[in-house]
Amino acid sequence: MPHDASHERVSRLTGIALMCGAVACFAMLDTTAKYLNLYMSTLQVVWARYTGAFLFPFIVSNPWTRPGLTRTNRPALQIARSVLLYTVHPSVGHLGIFVSGGVAKKEHGEFSSNIDLIDTLPPGLYEAVFEAKTEDTANPDLTTGQWVMRCEARTLDDIRALGGNDAADERCFATAARVSQTNLALYRTFAQPIVRALVNPQLAEWTHQLHPLRLQYELFSNANPMMAPIATMAEQARKNRRPVAADNPFVAMQENASRQIVAALDAWRQASETFAERCFFMVYGSPTLQAAAGIDPAGTRPLRKAAKSPLHRELLQKRIDDLKSRIPVGGPREAIIRALLYVGTGRAAVDERGFEAVRRIRRAYGDMPLSVFKALVREQFYLLLIDTEAALAALPSMLPADADTRRKAYELIKQIMSARGEFSAEDKERMLRIARAFGVEEASTTVPNLTVVPSTRKEAEAKAS
Repeated sequence: MPHDASHERVSRLTGIALMCGAVACFAMLDTTAKYLNLYMSTLQVVWARYTGAFLFPFIVSNPWTRPGLTRTNRPALQIARSVLLYTVHPSVGHLGIFVSGGVAKKEHGEFSSNIDLIDTLPPGLYEAVFEAKTEDTANPDLTTGQWVMRCEARTLDDIRALGGNDAADERCFATAARVSQTNLALYRTFAQPIVRALVNPQLAEWTHQLHPLRLQYELFSNANPMMAPIATMAEQARKNRRPVAADNPFVAMQENASRQIVAALDAWRQASETFAERCFFMVYGSPTLQAAAGIDPAGTRPLRKAAKSPLHRELLQKRIDDLKSRIPVGGPREAIIRALLYVGTGRAAVDERGFEAVRRIRRAYGDMPLSVFKALVREQFYLLLIDTEAALAALPSMLPADADTRRKAYELIKQIMSARGEFSAEDKERMLRIARAFGVEEASTTVPNLTVVPSTRKEAEAKAS
């Protein structure tokens, strides 16, 4: 009996130790997967994770001497479990697991249809704001779908107001950076010479060809002969695709399974992120490690500053001098864009309706290439940023002497700026200054007709898709 009690106690302790080891392995596995996901495709990380999780137990359990381990008494449950892993929403795909279908459709549609607007924005920090289109929305024909996208200018103070890092967090990040720099220096001093001595050009080229970022494309390209049947299979699936009825029981099962997956993933994400965050602050928040890395554990000064290079300052000053010399250069096209940027700066936001009005006007008056238009917007923005008064004072010299041409140019500016709706007091003040620069007497700020040419939204959506 004492021997049985001792054996039971040892078995119990062994079981507890194995459970703790399994939990530790899960934590290390998730940490490794997150780290690799920074440098490799998610598909490759998932494949390696589950392949390794299969091969390691397969080898350790030694199924050659114990073949019964590879058989299951419930094959139907195993098949159902594997099918559940590949259940995907029929309309939004895998994205529906992480966000709702409506949100995915709204954001994807608005971003894709306004990608040119985003690319044309002057340099800066912006927040994309989506507003539902209603009956009160001004000029609804200039928008796509049921949402109006607006890019509002933001500053770093706006980011900090969301709840940035405090001094203790900055010390942790600075310590992590110092530790990383120390590890890199140690590697370059001791390990890198050995690696260079052992690696020949052929091995380096082989490693280059097998880089995960390159391999993830070549494995699924025509260069892989194993992918040859995929094109035929895809065509057959496309021809034989049939929509299922709404009351199909498998659709209900799929939706229930999707909700359970969402809840499980959210819980797992919250737990894993909390664990990773606590581990980070526990390690790099240690006063001993901070002191060893040269960080004052009680310091409150900002620890991360952008490096200032004399060469960078010299190049920047040359660029500023070059831009200043171009302030009086240009014609009506440059003057209109400069005036638009000046008036729009007061709003601190760019609306997709204004950009669509610009698109229509651009097509109606010669269809300037989009690449040229983007470069012109950026240059005129820099000119206003460097010297606003000089840039505005140069407008009269950039316009023709013909009063009718100046009036038409001013009406185009008013037409674009009114796409968003009524003018504010600041808008009216800026428009009045532009009117004086254009030599036009401003009588009112009523919204003119915005139907310049037929809408090009369908064509833009086709290009985006």
